[in-house]
Amino acid sequence: MESLPEDEKPASRWPSLKEIPEAQKPNGEIEQAQNGDGSAKESHNSTDLDKSAISTESSFTTLVNGPESTADEDKIDGASYASALKAGLNGQDADDSPSRHGPNVHDDDDSYPELDDMTMDEVHQPPKPSPNGGIRWAPWNVPLRRRLQTLVVLMHCMCIALTVSIFFALSANPFVWPLLLIYLLHVLSSKAATDGSLKYRSEWFRRSYTWRLFANYFPAKLHKTHDLPPTRKYIFGYHPHGIISHGAWAAFATEALWFSEKFPGITNSLLTLDSNFRIPFYREYILAAGVRSVSKESIVNILTRGGPNGEGMGRAVTIVIGGARESLEAQPGTLRLILKERKGFVKLAVRTGADLVPVLAFGENDLYDQLHPKEHPLVHKIQMFILKVWKFTLPFLHGRGIFNYDVGLMPYRRPLNVVVGAPIKVTQANTVDQEEINRLHDLYVAELHKLWDRYKDEFAPDRKNEMQILS
Repeated sequence: MESLPEDEKPASRWPSLKEIPEAQKPNGEIEQAQNGDGSAKESHNSTDLDKSAISTESSFTTLVNGPESTADEDKIDGASYASALKAGLNGQDADDSPSRHGPNVHDDDDSYPELDDMTMDEVHQPPKPSPNGGIRWAPWNVPLRRRLQTLVVLMHCMCIALTVSIFFALSANPFVWPLLLIYLLHVLSSKAATDGSLKYRSEWFRRSYTWRLFANYFPAKLHKTHDLPPTRKYIFGYHPHGIISHGAWAAFATEALWFSEKFPGITNSLLTLDSNFRIPFYREYILAAGVRSVSKESIVNILTRGGPNGEGMGRAVTIVIGGARESLEAQPGTLRLILKERKGFVKLAVRTGADLVPVLAFGENDLYDQLHPKEHPLVHKIQMFILKVWKFTLPFLHGRGIFNYDVGLMPYRRPLNVVVGAPIKVTQANTVDQEEINRLHDLYVAELHKLWDRYKDEFAPDRKNEMQILS
C-alpha cells in the first residue's frame, strides 16, 4: 500500500488497554465475590464515566450531526492473561467484571504501560495429547457453570437448524397451517430488518445472563481504546470474519461484554445477510438481538433515522467487512483480511456522515480448524462456486466436541479479545468523490495496521505470521 502524505496520516498513538476489574451492570456496579460454593455476591455502586480526549488530525473536517467511576479493585488470583494466551488454552472462564472505561488519552502521551491487569480467576487447560494419539475426553467432574456455557454456545451454533426443525414439526399438524400461512406472509412482507426503526429489538433479551455464559465460554472481552461521543454516528468494521463471528455476536448483538456501559449513548446494530431474515423463527431470534440487514437500504435508514435528533445521531452499525469470502481464510494463528477492494462501507460512511471505527478481534480465527485452500484446491473451487451462486459458503471445519477436546463442531475454548480502535472522522457529502473514498480507505487500513502492531504481542503471541490485507 502506498504511504500516505504526512498531513493525512491519522494519529499513531494507541492507549494501553488497561482494564479495571470492577463489575458493572446497567444502573449500577456489581462486585463479584466468590463464596465457598461458587455462588456470587452482588453489591451496587454508582460511578461516573471517565472522559478521554480523542486524538485527531487537523486535516479531518468534523461535521457534527447534532447538538454536541471507579471502585476498589478486587484482587483476582490467576495466571496472566497474556501468558494464558501463549499457553494455548482450550478453555477457561472470563472475569465476570467488565471494564467500563478506556484510559485517558493525551496527545503528548507516547508511552504505553504494560497490560498489568490481564488476569483470570480460573485457568483450565485440557490434558496434554497422548504420545499414541487418540481423543482427549473431558472429565466428568467439570463444574456446572462450564457445562452451562457449553450448552448455551451449542444452542446458539445450532439455532438455524433448531428453528427450521420446529417450523417443519409444526407444519406436520394441519390445524396449525392457517397460523403458519399468516406467519409466512408476515415474514415475506416485513421490513423490520431494513426500515431502520429497530423494531423488535429487546434489551431484556440482549442483557440476559445467558449471554454472559456465552462470552465466558471462550472467554471473550471487549476492549475500549477511545471514547465515542454520542453526538456522532458510526460504522464499525469488524475483522476478521472467522468461521461464525462469535466475537461480533458477543460484543455487538448482546450486552454480555457491556457495550452500552463502555460506549454510553451509542445504539449499535450488528448486520447480517438479508436472507437470514427469511428463515422462520430464526428471524425473531436475531431481530430481538438488534441484528439488522447488511443491505444498503438498511444501513442508510439506521444511520439517518432515529436517535435524539431523528437523524441517526448516536446510532452505529457493525459490518463484518470480509464477509463469507474471508471465512475461507480463517486459520489459527493467522489474520488474512479481504479488504483491498471493499470500499462500499466507506461510501456509505460519506453518504451518511458516519465515522469509521476499526475493530480487531484477536482470537476469532483460532476458534476452529478448517481445510487450507492451498492444500485442497478442488475443495476451495467448490466453495468459491457456492459463494458465487448462493452468496454464502461452506467451510470444511472442525473444532472440539461437547465431551472431548479434539473432534466436533463446537468452537475451541480460546480467548477472544475484541479491540475497538480510534474513530476516523468522516465529512458527510451528497456526492461521493472517489479520491476521498480512496483516502479514507487508506486511512482505515493504516489504522488497522497500527491497531494490530500495538496489541499483537499481548493478544496474538503465538501468531504464525503478520496481518495480511488481501483483495
